[in-house]
Amino acid sequence: MSNTFDKFSVQSVYAELLARAPENKIEPRMEPMRRAMEILGEPNHAFPIIHVTGTNGKTSTARMIESLLRAHDLRTGRYSSPHLVSVTERIAIDGESVDDETFVRIWDEIRPYLQIVDDELLANGENRLTYFEAVTILAFAVFADTPVDVAIIEVGLGGITDATNVGDGQVSVVTPISLDHTDLLGDTVELIAEEKSGIIKPGGFLISSAQPAAAAQVLLEKARETAVPYRFEGVEFGIENRTVAVGGQQLDLKGLAGSYPGILLPLHGEHQGQNAAVALAAVEAFIGGGETELNHDLVMEGFGAATSPGRLEVIRKAPTVLLDAGHNPDGIRASAAAVKESFGFSKLVLVIGILAEKDAEGMLAELREAYLDLTEDIAITQSNSPRSIPAGELARMALDAGFDEGDIYVTERLDDALEWAVGRAEASEDFGGGVLVTGSITLVGEARMLLGGE
Repeated sequence: MSNTFDKFSVQSVYAELLARAPENKIEPRMEPMRRAMEILGEPNHAFPIIHVTGTNGKTSTARMIESLLRAHDLRTGRYSSPHLVSVTERIAIDGESVDDETFVRIWDEIRPYLQIVDDELLANGENRLTYFEAVTILAFAVFADTPVDVAIIEVGLGGITDATNVGDGQVSVVTPISLDHTDLLGDTVELIAEEKSGIIKPGGFLISSAQPAAAAQVLLEKARETAVPYRFEGVEFGIENRTVAVGGQQLDLKGLAGSYPGILLPLHGEHQGQNAAVALAAVEAFIGGGETELNHDLVMEGFGAATSPGRLEVIRKAPTVLLDAGHNPDGIRASAAAVKESFGFSKLVLVIGILAEKDAEGMLAELREAYLDLTEDIAITQSNSPRSIPAGELARMALDAGFDEGDIYVTERLDDALEWAVGRAEASEDFGGGVLVTGSITLVGEARMLLGGE
């Protein structure tokens, strides 16, 4: 192991991954993934899987599922994307990022096999394995090597042709579906639901958030077609009561097999309460086929330990700085409701940076509408991602969305934006000012590093 770690590092492996097709260049194909699994000895079938897709809430829901399973003494693997700070965050064992040595060692072991697949693809005139395909293969290999009792696998994009779909979920989880990545998935919720329904497999169990009627119908038809049981939030399970609590909220949850009152969840917003209901149902479906009530104390323990970095995360106080990775209009809207419900800001300074493939116009319009009564100061900036909309261009879009030119501070440097925003929040006359950093996961990740997040 030491020789491998001397030869490679997380940074060198990450450089190799980045040299492949970038993460936003999706290849709508499955055969290379199946070929990689075949020559690696089918690590995708070495452990049961809870497979999570949807437009918003995937990562938070996956992390809550993970926490609940760990409270039941199951060894978990979790694969999620993108990462906030380090690529190792994408592959978690028992709730912690895979250690650097394991990450590097398993990569070294699978590299020759990835090269075989690359060579075959190139010989057929196709692109070699993409960044996301390669990391997904690495995750399956790490989980098989550990080994884990169960893996929570978050879809990268869509479902049918997502690289993660070489795994067959014993439970398929669909979080709220809305319009996002319309250039790749379709421009209606029906088309997007059709793509995401691809993770529903024979022998599985469908757990779905409440959905728009058109999306729900697509999922229902897929479940019937594959003869899997299905349960929808708001019909068979959901939130019975919810109250704001210090540091989060208290929930009375109705599960598939029982009721779970007085659950303390240290995450903010109604949307996180709904994610919690979905996570609970998914774990009930996995552990007892939806027919066995879980131990209430273990459910309390699991939710009490739940975290979701970068999702309305308080990264510093005096003034309060919130990080939120909302990156589409629906995500912005849900977060805004949570901010107003859980934080008593008299003034809120926004720090905004958005990636080029996102609905920037819709997000800016939603931000202006949501925070009109709280916001006078807006810092427009950009992350280091080459996909970031340049700050100057985003500022022009903000003006078109109705923001006042006199309220906007424009800088390409995130550290400058944060310093300015904190200064404006501190100038609040009643000391009730706060800062919200939002618009993209890359921006939130960089802000988290700058502000000392773990």
